[in-house]
Amino acid sequence: MHLTSLHVRDVRCITEAEIEPHPRLNVLSGFNGAGKSSLLEAIHLMAYGRSFRGRVRDGLIRTGMPSLEVFIEWAEQAGALRRAGLRHTGSQWAARLDGKAVDMLGELSTAFAVLSFEPGSHALIDGASEIRRRYLDWGLFHVEQGFLGHWRRYGRGLKQRNALLKQRAANQLLAWETEMAEAGERLTDARRRYVGELEPALAAVASELSPSLGPLALDFASGWRDQDLTLADALLLARDRDLAVGFTTVGPHRANWRLRSPLWPAGEAPSRGQAKVSALACLLAQGSHFQRVRSESPVFLLDDFAAELDRRHQQRLLGVLRGNAWQVFITGTEAPQGLEGVHFSGFHVEHGRVVKA
Repeated sequence: MHLTSLHVRDVRCITEAEIEPHPRLNVLSGFNGAGKSSLLEAIHLMAYGRSFRGRVRDGLIRTGMPSLEVFIEWAEQAGALRRAGLRHTGSQWAARLDGKAVDMLGELSTAFAVLSFEPGSHALIDGASEIRRRYLDWGLFHVEQGFLGHWRRYGRGLKQRNALLKQRAANQLLAWETEMAEAGERLTDARRRYVGELEPALAAVASELSPSLGPLALDFASGWRDQDLTLADALLLARDRDLAVGFTTVGPHRANWRLRSPLWPAGEAPSRGQAKVSALACLLAQGSHFQRVRSESPVFLLDDFAAELDRRHQQRLLGVLRGNAWQVFITGTEAPQGLEGVHFSGFHVEHGRVVKA
């Protein structure tokens, strides 16, 4: 899939901007603070319901304005042209997809696939486990039918069990534990299977992007220690402890995965540079898996390209991107080197205004 039109209004410093992107490579250049990243945030917002910098109410709406608006059109592999629009006040929103009102922002997320690499992306490797769960779940939302239903069902059960734990209502826990166990086992099986499917793509892209990382592997942890136990048994065994602390301490909501490389032995953390390149490799692998399963390409956003990667990794990344059919948006103070002979669209951003370069 690729964007054919992006229309943004009142997003950070951008009063209004409209562009028709190139189906493959787009370079947005300008000084720091000009508004380049804001355009990427607008695209990310349509796919995730939030900016990669945080929630809408945390400064995404232009100062003094009541709301922001984003409208996109994109073409899919089969040739279908789709449209979506979103108006957001920071506390309320309204959206349409292909002319019909949207009840949940997840409908936009399911329809429009975007992967983003930005200054905080190293947290995928060295940050909180919640970030890594979201990474797995993004892929599964898009490639596995039925996963969203299991995810929601488990979430409802978890919410009810936590409420009962706070009330010390032990005699009412079994029904919700049964619900959680049935949905949670399926959710966990899907995550474990997805990790296994990602590993070949990760190994391939890592060797192309940064051979010095060595062979990368993913270690998945389900969220309860004894893997010979069913989730139902794990919840039962943890019940007394959970009643004491007032929340559920085991289950898929505590799942995690870790990246393994010869460069950092077990128990050691990668350097910030290693974490950045590893996170990028994970996102590229996820894009490759998405494309293989869906016969469709995601849109790839690379914010502050030159600041996040050294010259060597920039050139290798451009080589990887040229070898795939993804539409890519890159921001930087200037266009990256190595684009000679490459067809792309350039846009200059200054003081919130966007013009074709």
